[in-house]
Amino acid sequence: MVRRAAKIDENQPEIIEAFEDNGCAVKSTAGVGCGFPDLVVFDGKSHHLVEVKMPKGKLRESQIAFIEAWAGPVHIVRSPIEVLALVQAWRKQ
Repeated sequence: MVRRAAKIDENQPEIIEAFEDNGCAVKSTAGVGCGFPDLVVFDGKSHHLVEVKMPKGKLRESQIAFIEAWAGPVHIVRSPIEVLALVQAWRKQ
């Protein structure tokens, strides 16, 4: 079976840049498939799963199923402002 290149949301590059600008390491996992989140983000203490969506984007059924089955949180971000708020919340923990 031929696998197509992963389709990423238009805002993913700016989301990655916002995480990196706030001192996080980021790995894109958009090509994993099966509803797995788009990014793995390390904030210096912990790893986090992050799904990137456009401002009006909706989760696909496979993403909803993954989030419901996953034992930990999956964060959904739509803008660099949300990235900043999320990183600040992680650092308060």
